[in-house]
Amino acid sequence: MNHTSSLLRTALVPLLAALVLAGCATPAAVDPASLPATPPIFRGEQDPSRVLATAPASAEAHTQGRWWTAFADPVLDQLVEQAGRNNTSVQVAAGRLTQARALLRSTDANRLPQIDLGAGAVRQQNSTTGNRPRTVLSVGANFSYEVDLIGRLSLASDAASLDALSREALLRSTQLLVQANVAQTYLQLRALDAERTLVRDTLQAYSNTLRLTEVRFREGDVAELDVARVRTEVAATESEALALDRRRAELEHALAVLVGEVASSFEVKPAEWSTALPVIPAGVPSRVLVRRPDVSAAQTSMQAAQARAGVAKAAWFPSFALTASGGYAAPEIGDLFKLATRAWGVGALLSLPIFDGGRREAGVQNANAELDIALANYREQILVAFREVEDQLSALRLLAGQSEAQSRSVASAARATVLSGARYRNGFVSQLELLDAQRSELRNRREALQVRAAQYLATVGLIRALGGGWSV
Repeated sequence: MNHTSSLLRTALVPLLAALVLAGCATPAAVDPASLPATPPIFRGEQDPSRVLATAPASAEAHTQGRWWTAFADPVLDQLVEQAGRNNTSVQVAAGRLTQARALLRSTDANRLPQIDLGAGAVRQQNSTTGNRPRTVLSVGANFSYEVDLIGRLSLASDAASLDALSREALLRSTQLLVQANVAQTYLQLRALDAERTLVRDTLQAYSNTLRLTEVRFREGDVAELDVARVRTEVAATESEALALDRRRAELEHALAVLVGEVASSFEVKPAEWSTALPVIPAGVPSRVLVRRPDVSAAQTSMQAAQARAGVAKAAWFPSFALTASGGYAAPEIGDLFKLATRAWGVGALLSLPIFDGGRREAGVQNANAELDIALANYREQILVAFREVEDQLSALRLLAGQSEAQSRSVASAARATVLSGARYRNGFVSQLELLDAQRSELRNRREALQVRAAQYLATVGLIRALGGGWSV
C-alpha cells in the first residue's frame, strides 16, 4: 500500500508542477499607456459646441452599411453592388478569410482526441533461431490525447481564432475601400461630364464668335488681329475639351477595373450630374472609429500576437499525453480476429524539455518581437484613422467656404462678361477685353465645378474614414 502511494506521488509531482507553472504561460498584458489617447471630439468639427452631442436621427444616419445610397444616384448604387460581387481585391480578401478559418479548424483539431486505424503485413525472419520466414498480418486502432495542462493548445486556438477575426475585418476594410474608390471615381466622372459640357458650350460660343468676326473682317469692320485672337481661343478651348475627354476615358477604364469588367466593353454614358450631396451632421463622437474595420483588424492581430507569445512560453513547460492502442496480429488471415491474437495497451507520456540549444528561448524572443510589431501597427492604425478623419473634416469645412467664395466669383465674372459684351457691341472696348472677360468666366465656372467635386470626394473620404457611416 505504501509502495503504491509512493508511486502515485512520484507520478503526480510533475503534473502538479506543470499546473503551478501554467500561470507563467499567460500572454503578456499590453500597457494602455502605449496606445494613443482617444480624444472625445474631432478638432475639425464645424460646430465645436455640438461635438459631444449624439448625432441626431436623420435619413442619412440610417445609411450605415449601404452608405452610398445617401447620394441618391441609381447608377452609383448599381456600380457599388457590382464591385461587391466582381472586384478582385474583395475576392482575394475573401479567399484569405477562408484560409484563416481553415487554419482555425486545423488548430482546434489538436485539442481533440486523435484516433487512427491501421493495417499491415510484415514478412520477417529471426536469424538467431533459424526459423523460416513468415508473414505477420495486423490490424488495430491507436488513440492519443494531449492533456492541455499549461494551456498551450488553447492559446494556439485563441490565436488562430483572432487571426480569422482579423481577416474578416480586413475583408470588410477591403469592401469599404473598394466602395469608396468606386464612389469617388464615379463622382469624378460625373464632375468631368459637367465640366466637359461647360467647355464644349464655351467652344461653341467661341466658334460662333469666330464666324461673325471672320465675316466682319471680310467686310473690313475689324482687323485681322481680332480674327487671330478668336481663333486662338477656339483652338485652346478645343484642346482643353480633348484633355477632358482623355481624362474621362481614363476614369471610365479605372471604374471598369473596380467593378470587375473589361475596359474595352465597359461604358458609363455621360449624364447630368444630379447626385445628391449628403450632409454629415455635427456632433459625431470620436468613438465611432472603433468600428473601422482596419482598426479592428489591427487590434485583433495584436491580441493574436499576445496569444502566440503565451504559446511560445508554454513550450518551456511539460507536456502530458494519454495513449492507447488495440488490435490483432496473426500469421494467417483466418486467425486474425481470434481472441488469442488480440493485443492492447494504454500509457501516459510526460515530456519535460531540458536542453534544446536555445531554440525555445529564440521562439519566445521572436513571439515577443511579433507582439511589439503588432502593437506598433495597431498604434499607427489608430493615429492614421484620426488623421484621415481630421483631414476630411477640415477639407469639408474649408471647401464650404471656398464654394461660397467661388459662387461670388462666378457671379461677378458672368456680370463682367455681360458688361464687356455690351461695351464691345457699342464700340467702347476692344475684342481683347471681351475675350478676357469670357475666359475669366469660363475659368471661374470650371473652378466652381472642381470645388463641388472636391466636396463630394471629401464626403466619401470622411464616410470611409468613419468606418462606413456616421451613426454611433
